[in-house]
Amino acid sequence: MVWRMTGSGDFAISATGPDGKVVKPVWGPEPHGGSNWERPGDEWGTGWVFPTAGCWTINATRTSGRGSLILRVAE
Repeated sequence: MVWRMTGSGDFAISATGPDGKVVKPVWGPEPHGGSNWERPGDEWGTGWVFPTAGCWTINATRTSGRGSLILRVAE
């Protein structure tokens, strides 16, 4: 997944699953510089493996700023 986020400082991301388990990406976050989407913010790429099906809440933070995304993962 590619993320674009405004704010400043380091970018950190994790996901919390339906059972409360927290996982980090299997790779990344790493800077993503190949976008042509002209919007404010910086981009990072991440790769994920979600160990169980269900609703996962992905939380992204920077020193100044935060965001979240709810993702339904099927079996």
